[in-house]
Amino acid sequence: MKALLSDLFSTLVPGGDAERSLVNARMGAALGVDATAFQQAFDAASYERFIGAYGDLPNTLRVIAERCGGAPTDEQVQEATNLRRALAQRLLGSAPATTLSTLAAFRAAGWRIGLVSNITAETQLQWPSSSLSPYFDTTAFSAEVGAAKPEPAIYLTACNALGVDPADCIYVGDGNDNELPAAASLGMHTIRTVEHANSAPAWPGPTINTFAELGAFQ
Repeated sequence: MKALLSDLFSTLVPGGDAERSLVNARMGAALGVDATAFQQAFDAASYERFIGAYGDLPNTLRVIAERCGGAPTDEQVQEATNLRRALAQRLLGSAPATTLSTLAAFRAAGWRIGLVSNITAETQLQWPSSSLSPYFDTTAFSAEVGAAKPEPAIYLTACNALGVDPADCIYVGDGNDNELPAAASLGMHTIRTVEHANSAPAWPGPTINTFAELGAFQ
């Protein structure tokens, strides 16, 4: 193996599902629409948000609020934007020390490391200042690539940037978005982690309890 490709949420850092739900409800209230309706519309638009279909975060929030019958002011959009950006910053800052040390060990051993993540624009903006960023040689963010897992294009974007074939890669993820079988179908050695979430209990391949256990595959 020559390269390590990793998912982000529920793999390197917690997915924060409960906190996301609370923040989404607060965003709906800030935008002046029914909180439950906003949460449902926000979730329903996940793929479009992942590929950046609505542009930046403020415009995305405005589009979804309008779908819920709202007409938010610029001030309301900014308030909701701040809530979402703060969430992204908190989650990105919660990588366990053992995860960081494992990434450092892979780099020291000469591995190339890439991130393959379904994310929306606010996380991409926060990434460069995160504690994780220095360990990665490349990132394949769905909002930048215009494709989202399980689509092959997002994995191949990372491989091409690292100059490796999929068969030369380890891919690790919790299993959301059918990411594991998609990576395996490209020939990657695919490993599930359950450190932050048990997202794919039916996965038949290798499973680790913590990201740190990935060191055994070096």
